[in-house]
Amino acid sequence: MNSPIKTPRRSTNISLATELVDQAKALDINLSRACEAGLESALKEERKRRWLEENTPAIEAWNTWMEENELPLAKYRMF
Repeated sequence: MNSPIKTPRRSTNISLATELVDQAKALDINLSRACEAGLESALKEERKRRWLEENTPAIEAWNTWMEENELPLAKYRMF
C-alpha cells in the first residue's frame, strides 16, 4: 500500500490459508493491510452489484423509452 490508512482500527480474528500467510510473511506483506484491501474491493463490487440490481428496471425503462421516442433534444445536437 502507498500510505497507511488513518481511520480507526478494530482488532478481529480471521482464518487464512496457512500457505498464503507463510508466503505473505516471506514477502514482507502486511496481512492486515492486504486483508483490508481485499475487503474494500469486495465491498465495492457488492455495492455495484446491488446498485445494478436495484436500478435495472429503471435503466431498462429508460432504454425502452429511448427506442420509442429518440434522444430528448436530439434536434439540437450539433454532431
